[in-house]
Amino acid sequence: MISLDSSLINREEGYDQIRDYLKDHQFTLGGNWEYDHGYFDRALDEENKVWLRIPFTVTHGVLDGNTDATNAIISIGRPFVLKHLYNEGLDKEAQVSTYGALVDQFQEPVDKDASLEDRWVSKAKDVLREVEKSIPLYPPYS
Repeated sequence: MISLDSSLINREEGYDQIRDYLKDHQFTLGGNWEYDHGYFDRALDEENKVWLRIPFTVTHGVLDGNTDATNAIISIGRPFVLKHLYNEGLDKEAQVSTYGALVDQFQEPVDKDASLEDRWVSKAKDVLREVEKSIPLYPPYS
């Protein structure tokens, strides 16, 4: 993982506005969000192993990432780029679901913080600069 400098750090905005803006830049809300924090993620490679991640904390209201609208106000943290390495193929440790014959084929990364090549750090910085230069000034939240 490599932390990146950004003009977005400590920016406080409405969650909905930032989510919609970052969606236009191919970011999604990471699946590991909680009611008080989360991450906006963007894959930088086709294999979804290298990610630009923008963390945030909820400063007012409550985040519900499963709804289209929320009253949450968030503070953006320090973005970082990371690389996950996975075993190729299906997970040998997959478990059968008790609700049917479903198999969970998704694996935990072999290395959640693999070393990053310079090209991925450079690409992450380029994407971040694009986000920073065109982010609108939102009206004050209430």
